[in-house]
Amino acid sequence: MYGLEDPALALTFLGTALVGVCTGLICSRLKLLYIWTHPPDRNSTRTGGDLVAEVLASHGVKHIFTLVGGHISPILVAAERLGVRVVDTRHEATAVFAADAVSRLSGTVGVAAVTAGPGVTNTVTAVKNAQLAESPLLLLGGASASLLSGRGALQDINHMTLLASVCKHRVSVRCVRDIAPALRYAIQIAQSDTPGPVFVELPIDVLYPIHLVQREVGVKTGGGPVQRVINWYLQNYVDNIFAGAWEPRPLTPLPPAIPLPSDSEVRRAAELLRGARRPLLLLGSSATSPPIPAADTRRHVEALGVPCYLAGMSRGLLGRRSPLQLRQERRAALQEADLIILAGAVCDFRLSYGRSLGRRAKIVSIHRDPRQVRLNADMFWKPTLAVQADVGSFIRELSAEMAGQVPDKTWLDKLRARDDAKEEKNAEMARQPTAEHLNPLKVLSRLEELLPPEALLVVDGGDFVASAAYVLRPRGPLAWLDPGAFGTLGVGGGFALGAKLARPEAEVWLIYGDGSCGYSVAEYDTFTRHKTPVIALVGNDAGWTQIAREQVPMFGTDVACRLAHCRYDTIAEGYGGRGLMLTREHEDAIDEVLRRAQALAKEGHSVLVNALIGSTKFREGSISV
Repeated sequence: MYGLEDPALALTFLGTALVGVCTGLICSRLKLLYIWTHPPDRNSTRTGGDLVAEVLASHGVKHIFTLVGGHISPILVAAERLGVRVVDTRHEATAVFAADAVSRLSGTVGVAAVTAGPGVTNTVTAVKNAQLAESPLLLLGGASASLLSGRGALQDINHMTLLASVCKHRVSVRCVRDIAPALRYAIQIAQSDTPGPVFVELPIDVLYPIHLVQREVGVKTGGGPVQRVINWYLQNYVDNIFAGAWEPRPLTPLPPAIPLPSDSEVRRAAELLRGARRPLLLLGSSATSPPIPAADTRRHVEALGVPCYLAGMSRGLLGRRSPLQLRQERRAALQEADLIILAGAVCDFRLSYGRSLGRRAKIVSIHRDPRQVRLNADMFWKPTLAVQADVGSFIRELSAEMAGQVPDKTWLDKLRARDDAKEEKNAEMARQPTAEHLNPLKVLSRLEELLPPEALLVVDGGDFVASAAYVLRPRGPLAWLDPGAFGTLGVGGGFALGAKLARPEAEVWLIYGDGSCGYSVAEYDTFTRHKTPVIALVGNDAGWTQIAREQVPMFGTDVACRLAHCRYDTIAEGYGGRGLMLTREHEDAIDEVLRRAQALAKEGHSVLVNALIGSTKFREGSISV
């Protein structure tokens, strides 16, 4: 049977079984020894949530975003007691988006805590978005008791497998004594190398106090021999969870591992830059990541004097009207450049997988992620110099190496003139009337003139947001939040919430498409309850216009692309905010309505401006894949 009639195979099988039994016995003995030398305090009322909160507080975490659930209550109660603000949202994805925004704006890890099962599954899109945006994020997930895993417990699923592809590190904590080490290590990993999300699973038996865990797993007193054996096993299980639980352990942050450029790499890049007549700098989101402050990176970029395009979180790095920053005609500039420095920018779909780069240009690519440094290099482009390093650190060292040597202004003047001409064409298009409703470019242009210096822009949508990217100018570093490479709809409510909490002095504007607004408009309830006044401007054209732009000409139908001119302003009012309308009747009063929204926000109200917009040819021919 099972092939064990072969003596050699039988001996191998028995030997393996014996080793397994012996290993189990040794582990059991060691576990019992540890329990005996570190006996649990069975009278303690402390919880594992206390340790979670203590670690977070010691790491400078000021907010935990959550949607409450019984599995994680001890974390939230302990966090509130220690002064870590608990911000509860209307959807778990919003909690993660908000934590992501705090991470990007504060330079510290963002934290979200969600309950087991559907609480965790609801976060997956937001966690993936953070992964592709390279945001250091800590997701805390509740879970059923370890003893009951796989036995049909409430909301019991395999979180670890589910999150394998979207987190750079996952761990399930099985003993209270392991909470602090697991969290410190997870936060370190989140911020190291290429930053990204990590997941720490905390079953309820490591979070709740010992007397409740004993009761829930079924520890009893008395009974016959069989019951006494069961009681011994269950008590041993509980004792192992709480053995050594409250002994002092380090809580402070572990230093993240950050790859730095070598001197030879910096010197080689400087040689290429000195030899270039038409250099171009493309800055991606990771240029704003710690450890170099964004304001310092701005100074180093300005010292280099290289014409540049900014994308993602780098938008606004050089302020509103830097002479170095270009916003238009990027494809033409890339074809003409003889040196292209990809500083955190990667050759994915946004650069046509590298096909946008000039064939004769020398290319320097810098990124923390070795894969991103050479993404698609085997197909459409080839780096002259590939550097795995922190982008901000590289720019700082390159600026020092160049020592004030800047490129000839002839190239910049040519690009500037072309940029200005395109801007004037866009301004002329904004002045043209539409067949119905308001010209979206005019609405955005008026907002651009009214935004204060401390404004922070959050964008969530398709066609309207893509237009806004050409019109609105972020006022400074870390003043623009977009989804990033994943192109996720629904980030708006969470990003705006996190932004207002991280920058309470900022006037936070949420630029919504009417389609994306539906994902998170319920968070106006959250804005109201947590007194975080934000202003949303909804470009309401009653459709999924970005998709329709290609679908209708290609297939002759707008099926599934139609919406209605919904009263999103009324919805905001129902959630405790203030709603304003912008229609064709307000053609000459756009400024008045937008200023009214700003005044209401200063009074402490969240505001939604529902702008009915018509169609223009501004983005005609654009595609969404």
